[in-house]
Amino acid sequence: MGRPRRKPDSLFADRGYDHDIYRDQVRARGFVPAIARRGTLPGTGLGTYRWVVERSFAWFHGFRRLRIRWKRRADIHEAFLKLACCLITHRQLGSLC
Repeated sequence: MGRPRRKPDSLFADRGYDHDIYRDQVRARGFVPAIARRGTLPGTGLGTYRWVVERSFAWFHGFRRLRIRWKRRADIHEAFLKLACCLITHRQLGSLC
């Protein structure tokens, strides 16, 4: 079964979620909200976590079969997604060695 899952300590969100209702809901679930405030200067540190996700999406969009979904079957799309993950990981390991 593997290791038990760990809950994250905090939840990061951009300025679109800057409202006290959302902060209260996040706290009620046991997380520390790290939500950017509207009207503050950019560069609060949220982007250091977000760029990793956006970079990964950009790598996935480099594969034409994932960018434009030709197949309607979910299992075939998932297979191409897993293949893309393997290729991205192989490229990253190749650049480290």
